Amino acid sequence: MVSATGDYFAATGRTGFHPEVAVTFTVAEDRHHHVPLLLSPYAFCTYRGS
Repeated sequence: MVSATGDYFAATGRTGFHPEVAVTFTVAEDRHHHVPLLLSPYAFCTYRGS
């Protein structure tokens, strides 16, 4: 999953440190997955949601 965070910040008139965020994960079960991306101009965090 790749998020174009630089484009997002540019569209909102702000500057960010990461131009894009790539999150690589394995889907081990055939079911719905929720992978939140928490984003600030200089940091990001992701986790497996419920």
